[in-house]
Amino acid sequence: MLKVAKFGGSSLADARQFQKVKAILLMDEGRRYVVPSAPGKRDDEDEKVTDLLYLMQKKAAQGEKIDEEFARLKERFAGIVEALELELDILPHLGELREAIEGGASPDFAASRGEYLNGIVLSHYLGWEFIDAAEVVFFGENGVFDADQTQEVLSAKLAKAKNAVIPGFYGSMPNGEIHTFSRGGSDITGAIVARACSAALYENWTDVSGFLMADPRIVKKPREIEVITYRELRELSYMGATVLHDEAIFPVRMAGIPINIRNTNEPSAPGTMIVRADESQVRGAITGIAGKKGFTAIAVEKNLMNAELGFGRRVLQALEESGVPFEHLPTGIDTMTVLCSDANLAGRIEGVIETIRRSCEPDHIEVISGLSLVATVGRGMVRYPGTAAKIFAALAEAGVNIRMIDQGSSEINIITAVESADFERAVNAIYSAFVKSSP
Repeated sequence: MLKVAKFGGSSLADARQFQKVKAILLMDEGRRYVVPSAPGKRDDEDEKVTDLLYLMQKKAAQGEKIDEEFARLKERFAGIVEALELELDILPHLGELREAIEGGASPDFAASRGEYLNGIVLSHYLGWEFIDAAEVVFFGENGVFDADQTQEVLSAKLAKAKNAVIPGFYGSMPNGEIHTFSRGGSDITGAIVARACSAALYENWTDVSGFLMADPRIVKKPREIEVITYRELRELSYMGATVLHDEAIFPVRMAGIPINIRNTNEPSAPGTMIVRADESQVRGAITGIAGKKGFTAIAVEKNLMNAELGFGRRVLQALEESGVPFEHLPTGIDTMTVLCSDANLAGRIEGVIETIRRSCEPDHIEVISGLSLVATVGRGMVRYPGTAAKIFAALAEAGVNIRMIDQGSSEINIITAVESADFERAVNAIYSAFVKSSP
């Protein structure tokens, strides 16, 4: 079984973590390709190498010295090489990096070097071929990932390599300049590599043993999720679950490759399997609960709204003209509510309301701020009568007032809007209602 393994920053933070990674990779001959992130934090007081590189580039661009930051960077990588007793001189690589940054290198180039250098170190430690991501991962002139060219070139390259290390997070533009994915981009690179080699499994190794049914900062010791579908992951990630970068789903989803979230520090744990579809082992009506704070609802009322052609379009056009995307759109016969994030509405809400008044001539507009969204997600919800009733009953018993209800047409999720002061209480109430009643 051919596997691609991606290891996050915490999994490669120091030499001890490198030793764990090597043991995991050599434990299974199917793990032929590995995608490393840059070294992460060694403890709560430490800094991520990527953050350090961004700082170095920023200071150099402002004409400031970077001696102190470079010394910290040198300590990180030289310390790992020395502790692993590698016959690798990392100093020339570090010197070239410093020269490039002081010479005006871009933020993308500087940030990518954490993965690049970690890839070199890991390839020497494993004795595997090093493949520079800049030679096999491509972006177009507009900075958009070029999936077709990458698939063609990377697939051919991997076909000639029995084992290889491919750094995550970056690729190259048509002119050869380095370009990075967004934060969490190593997850995307891992998925791209998995698709390119037609892997049977994409393993994403991190510092948690898979997905949890709820945020452990809100719910005490939430249950682990054994199996989750791509669609459920998409819903939970959108609503704030952050174990896996959202965009990393799509390359492997296209190829039908399952993802296994694993824990580097607990390699015997099975983790969470992310699959295309799974109708078996549905323990209860829900898979997980996630949510976000910071939303405002704009409720528009007008008599006979449903008979007025183009009314909804004009409301949405008011948002579009102000550059404000909307999250949800619950409607009634004479009412229409748009829910937007506070970040997107900041400084624009007066203009949006004025445009709605002018173009729609509503009877009344109400602005409701201080809202949070709670998403209850589950592939089994459609087959379990009373799921919505259980959610609403749990919130009522907890004294949480529901300000909005929105159920997707796919019936895979039910979203409720509550006062932000009730957010944590709402998540706990829904979790308890389903977990305590599940087998």
